[in-house]
Amino acid sequence: MSLRVRPLLRCVNVKQYDVESPIVDIAYLARSEHRISTLVALTERPRSRSELCELTGVSSSTMRRTLDEFNDRLWIRKDGYQYAATRLGEAIASGMEDLIERVETERELRSVWQWLPDAISEFPFETWSELTVTVAEPDAPYRPVGRFESLLRETTTVRFLRPEVALMDLCFDLLYQLIGEGVDVTLIDRPECHRYFLSTYPDRSSEMIQQDNFTVLEHNDLPSYGTGLLDERITISCYERDSGTVHALIDTDAPAVREWAESLYESHRADARHVEPQKSAE
Repeated sequence: MSLRVRPLLRCVNVKQYDVESPIVDIAYLARSEHRISTLVALTERPRSRSELCELTGVSSSTMRRTLDEFNDRLWIRKDGYQYAATRLGEAIASGMEDLIERVETERELRSVWQWLPDAISEFPFETWSELTVTVAEPDAPYRPVGRFESLLRETTTVRFLRPEVALMDLCFDLLYQLIGEGVDVTLIDRPECHRYFLSTYPDRSSEMIQQDNFTVLEHNDLPSYGTGLLDERITISCYERDSGTVHALIDTDAPAVREWAESLYESHRADARHVEPQKSAE
């Protein structure tokens, strides 16, 4: 964890709480950026005041006041010229780190929550914290595609439910290369998406579909998101409903998500139709 922590509760008015309320101490810690990082640093090993000033970037007088306030709460003890966290201080520091982790995870998921499968919301927080979220930004609209491409390069088996044109078109050259190298690839998508690739890349599509390690299946009733099984890694592609662009990519190797993805994939594969090689030549 970084020693520089953003304030969590700038807007909290502690006057509205009883002085005995734990919110008072939470607000006290979160109101200044250096307090949590100071307490965390003191759980790692004893440190001098000057060292804490250097770590947090605050003045000596500010740090002295903070240490006095920590001492009043019995969160630290002084040993010579150094300070160390007490067991009480360690408990508070650990709790604040957990809170910060939860808030950071929530902030990452907040922007993509509306596109995620309902099943994701049922997973415990520990699973959420294992998700890597890559979001398209105005200055980097293809960041999710770049993330997917980097994962694809390291994969030996690709199974994908609804890969969509917006994602796979930009990765087509790499996909063609991987199939040529023997990577086993199975795609389940809507008929119109397959028609797009057959018409846009007729020669390479025909060549790919002839390969034993490349299987193309069609399904008319697919989820609104894409689900990729890249070896042990699971990807979830969040598509904009109107434009069809890739708004975000979620990836993880969390066992719970992998189990869910495999079940979802197999249930659709059972009802999918094969695209025969001769169909690509029409």
